[in-house]
Amino acid sequence: MTHAPSAPVAPSALELDGLVRHFAVRGGTVRAVDGVSLAVARGEVLGLVGESGSGKSTVGQCAVRLDRPTEGTVRVDGTDITRLSRRALRPLRRGFHLVFQDPSASLDPRMTVERIVAEPLRLHRLAHGEELQGRVSELLRLVGLRPESARRRPHELSGGQRQRVSLARALSVEPRLLVADEPTSALDVSVQAAVLNLFSDLQRDRGFGCLFITHDLSAVEFVADRIAVMYLGEIVEQAPTADLFASPRHPYTAALLSAVPVPDPAVERSRRRVVLQGDPPSPLAPPAGCRFHERCPAAVDRCRVEPPALRTLPGPVPRQVACHRVDEDGTPPQL
Repeated sequence: MTHAPSAPVAPSALELDGLVRHFAVRGGTVRAVDGVSLAVARGEVLGLVGESGSGKSTVGQCAVRLDRPTEGTVRVDGTDITRLSRRALRPLRRGFHLVFQDPSASLDPRMTVERIVAEPLRLHRLAHGEELQGRVSELLRLVGLRPESARRRPHELSGGQRQRVSLARALSVEPRLLVADEPTSALDVSVQAAVLNLFSDLQRDRGFGCLFITHDLSAVEFVADRIAVMYLGEIVEQAPTADLFASPRHPYTAALLSAVPVPDPAVERSRRRVVLQGDPPSPLAPPAGCRFHERCPAAVDRCRVEPPALRTLPGPVPRQVACHRVDEDGTPPQL
């Protein structure tokens, strides 16, 4: 199913239109991503959330062409990169980068921090000699690393320091789009806060568009301007962050938000938890109709046979939802 992308006012750093990624496996086809459309404006952070296995990371890899989509279109800063060859992509890669979940796996253990950060600058021939050293020193300072870190190798750094190196490398060529795939999930909670603050400051100062992929709703609430919620390969809701947290429309979104602990014990005891039954279905054989209906406490017969379209709700706040039970005026179902 192809959904109409939302339309941010600013020019788009990323546009995905009807993105599909299927994988042929023994016994069938894994429908990892099945018709995702979204747009990230320049200077905007769009959070992409959902349970493990919902297809978030596959969307991110297709967005920077580490994976080739089965169908659909990927545009970065207005340029269609969907079917470009590796050779044609090479000069364009300066404009978009991916920050991986585990910096230990994404940083070459044989290279010093200085070489890791300098590598994109060398590859794109943006600096050399003393200018290159100066750029690397400035980038390390920008992400809060001491000058002596330049001589170290990844295994000599903490997890938070390694992720700072990853950010310095990604920002070295001043990309217009950054895809951050679970950038804090491998870090301790105290380190997560420091990295999120750094990320937020860098994004505000540099003005790049960002697709922030995570299952951590507290993190995405802190950094994202808008949030898209994925379930089993499809977008089920999109809204500005504050509005999504204040009044989720889709039952799946409501269930996700109800699982986030509240620091006030009195509020935590009094609020109602939406408990989902069972596990997500297999992407090898997604259910007919709404893919969430087997776990949805508000499902009716229509949900079991008719896939809901992602539709725009009326009102001053631009938001979209794919649910038969949400009324035309945006009223969500009682759970």
